[in-house]
Amino acid sequence: MHPRNATVNAARLLASARRTLQIEARAIAALLPRLKKSFGEACRLCLACEGRVVVTGMGKSGHIARKLASTLASTGTPAFFLHPAEAGHGDLGMITASDLLIALTNSGETPEIVLLLPHLKRLGVPLIALTGHADSTVGTIATVVLDVGVADEACPLNLAPTASTTAALAMGDALAVALLEARGFTKEAFADAHPGGNLGRRVLLHVEEVMRTGEAVPRVRPTTILGEGLLEMSKKGLGMTVVVDAADQVVGVFTDGDLRRALDNRIDIHKTRMSKVMTRKPKSITAHSLATHAVHLMELHRITALPVTDVAGKLIGALNVHDLLRAGVV
Repeated sequence: MHPRNATVNAARLLASARRTLQIEARAIAALLPRLKKSFGEACRLCLACEGRVVVTGMGKSGHIARKLASTLASTGTPAFFLHPAEAGHGDLGMITASDLLIALTNSGETPEIVLLLPHLKRLGVPLIALTGHADSTVGTIATVVLDVGVADEACPLNLAPTASTTAALAMGDALAVALLEARGFTKEAFADAHPGGNLGRRVLLHVEEVMRTGEAVPRVRPTTILGEGLLEMSKKGLGMTVVVDAADQVVGVFTDGDLRRALDNRIDIHKTRMSKVMTRKPKSITAHSLATHAVHLMELHRITALPVTDVAGKLIGALNVHDLLRAGVV
């Protein structure tokens, strides 16, 4: 390919990408004025559902429906995806009278979903339709319609579902988040649904599961000579040493930053005591705190290590940013 043609093609590709993003951004922005009474009613139906929220969709809408079901299930609303083509071959038995169905169909005429309607009516199951055509077969039967119609698809042929699936995805997320907040869903509950991944580790892990204890914790007394304190720091490899009194109460810390300041002031490391160079009233954390809180403290105060104390201020452990990295918290 001639270099000039490569340049022209690259420019066209970028122009196409920009146009796609602009169309899809407009599709999402157009949803905002449609968030009216119907959205609140959809939320009310989901919150009142005593069974499970069944989400269905065919083709590309099916992929969005599957994602919505997963998001709902992981944020406090029991839900699962039902493939509409399989429903007519026995999977209809998954839907019970205490359930609720959310159907994603841009046209509102998807045959596999239309075939579900008599069964829903027979069971008295509420139907929330995310569709671009409220006057369609699905739209007219639905208990609540959430309008996710778009003016144009991003596809230049106006055929491939692009902007329409983006709009449905965004509306589904809006519904899931509104329900999450209405239920008072917590970080801990979210982590319970994600025990095997980084999300669970970040939310559920406590400082006591990460911190160093016993002889691994660097500690010196206020009367310790600075040179001995430096040896303790080097030996324990935490980037600091904690200064404690006779009762193991934390009275200060000495860090690499304190060392630089001491050297700048030409302190004699063989004569100066830790009480003269330590940082008093240091930041600390309790063992039962979330590890994410330790990360927050380190970022907020620009430090890399923390003493861990009990509620009375007694030293029981320590940790640094590398401990948190190894635990997958950062």
